[in-house]
Amino acid sequence: MTLTGSVISIQVGRPQQTSWRRRLFRTGMNKAPVSGPVVVRRLNLAGDEQADLSVHGGPDKAVYLYPSEHYEYWISKLGRNDLDWGSFGENLTTAGLDEREVAVGDHLRIGSALFEVRQPRTPCHKLAYKFDRPDIIKAFWRAGRSGFYLSVLEEGIIQAGDDIFVELTPNPRITIAQLLALLREATVDLDLVRRAIECETLPEPWKVSLRERFSEAAVH
Repeated sequence: MTLTGSVISIQVGRPQQTSWRRRLFRTGMNKAPVSGPVVVRRLNLAGDEQADLSVHGGPDKAVYLYPSEHYEYWISKLGRNDLDWGSFGENLTTAGLDEREVAVGDHLRIGSALFEVRQPRTPCHKLAYKFDRPDIIKAFWRAGRSGFYLSVLEEGIIQAGDDIFVELTPNPRITIAQLLALLREATVDLDLVRRAIECETLPEPWKVSLRERFSEAAVH
């Protein structure tokens, strides 16, 4: 299988202090498109930062990618036609890549930089703040349109319009959609759980959650 895509838009932003429903916090959700070459660093893109490094950023969440194809769904779901690229806090808005095809450990060559797919995005209250809708957290989770986080294997330079060349991880593949289903669906595929736990490139917090789920399933 050959998998390719392209970068539609690149967004960066620095954390800002804000408030939402009587809650004060810092967030890096508000990102703006940039034109021209963008430097890719080990932990982020030039001009981009994450606010709470205990749950965002770091080598396993250096860059966030979101498929542009999902925007049509959200425009219909939310009844809004004002969603610009970067509305979900993503660094890379892309075309041609999908959670059902992209797997943990896949390598993405973009420009002179090399990325590795690490994990799906799980929504938090900052997404609710961005859309001023507490219900979007459950809607985002149920939709399975999570996008995914990338680590940076090789620093380099990228820009909007770049092609994305995907080097598929060897079988057995565990797609982003499969991972989401393991934590979202009532029926658990125990073989897939075992494979995910043994996957070297899946971050440890995901393995912890899956071990807990696996234990519950094994008991029953």
